[in-house]
Amino acid sequence: MAISTRAIFVATIVICSFLAVCDGEILFSTLKKALEVKADHKAGVLMAGEDILTFKWSLNTTLSAGADSGYKSVKLQLCYAPISQKDRAWRKTEDHLKKDKTCQFKIVTVPYKSSNNNYTWTIKRDIPTATYFVRAYVLNANGEEIGYGQNTDDKKVDNLFSIQAISGRHATLDICSIVFSVFSVVALFAFFYMEKRKAKAGK
Repeated sequence: MAISTRAIFVATIVICSFLAVCDGEILFSTLKKALEVKADHKAGVLMAGEDILTFKWSLNTTLSAGADSGYKSVKLQLCYAPISQKDRAWRKTEDHLKKDKTCQFKIVTVPYKSSNNNYTWTIKRDIPTATYFVRAYVLNANGEEIGYGQNTDDKKVDNLFSIQAISGRHATLDICSIVFSVFSVVALFAFFYMEKRKAKAGK
């Protein structure tokens, strides 16, 4: 019975490993640092729907000649910094890229070039309040991640930027609310004044 149980256990491990390979499992820890990435923006907190970021990237100069022969495109993504992932399972970092929730916002995908790359992006209106960094994935001809670069260090604590989400209120709406409130108060006083005059006139 012990041999049979062990055999089943080994067979299960083999099958799971096989399925992982067939599923095209890509681990972030296996990717080489292929790109150098920078993110330029104004100082202070950035506003969703208003402010812009300019991203620049190029081939990592420490790579050997021809290392980028299989690079076909670059995918830029906005990613949560660790400080904005704490106690938020829906933003959790996983080594398995298909399960990773660090980089949930796609910015753009463009053909690969080794240098002189830049892209200016207006922050989308639906981006939530958080602290972020940007990561660029290198893709092969099959659209699979084979390398990366990011504008922060490995611990993701340097060169971060904060984005403030849209509150859902608009300045025009606030002004209209104030005007309506003032009008309501004036109308109420006018109503009482007219009623008082009618009462006096009836005597």
